[in-house]
Amino acid sequence: MSFLSFFKEYKKFGIFFTVLSLIILAVIYNVLNVPAPLPIYQPAMVSEELVDSTIQHQAKYHKIADFSLINQNGEIITQDTYKDKIYVADFFFTTCQTICPIMTDHMYQIQKEIISDDDIMLLSHSVTPKIDSVAQLKKYAKEKGVIDRKWNLVTGDKKQIYELARKSYLAVKTYGNGDEYDMIHTENFMLIDKNRQIRGFYDGTNPEDIEKILNDIKILKQED
Repeated sequence: MSFLSFFKEYKKFGIFFTVLSLIILAVIYNVLNVPAPLPIYQPAMVSEELVDSTIQHQAKYHKIADFSLINQNGEIITQDTYKDKIYVADFFFTTCQTICPIMTDHMYQIQKEIISDDDIMLLSHSVTPKIDSVAQLKKYAKEKGVIDRKWNLVTGDKKQIYELARKSYLAVKTYGNGDEYDMIHTENFMLIDKNRQIRGFYDGTNPEDIEKILNDIKILKQED
């Protein structure tokens, strides 16, 4: 057998083996129904209008920054409150009459689904902290069925909250600096993993996206 003939035969075998391997992998994937891992979002992966120019080109190591805020019970809530937790975060205000009631209702639905899972929590940041005092948040929490151990509504320093929204959660357009006249209004929900990394963005007003969050939480839990 000439070298050329041998190569042709080997080439045919290589193609056959590759196709067979792909078929086997596809069968294994379908039988085990193994979901694809969720992406770990970096600023460079997100629309530029949602990312502060100072971190726009960051392609790795992005995490939610440390924070210290106050919840509906007057308790200090920090990153340690969410240590080793998966959580869904959003930004809202109690006097909003447009998208916020829908978002809060959807957060409530998520709360119902995760109520018995100690690994999952919720975190809602007020974007009008001057109006949303502890008393106001407590009133709102009671009206909306918030369960304290699962869901924190937080207020505090406006600049800190807006910095978190723009530079940590990549949740809103970058315009503004958190001063008195700066105003965030976003429908985004963010899924955060136990390493404080963003694993998903969702439209908090869309019921289909809420189903996707719940499914993505299951996928994320399989990483443990």
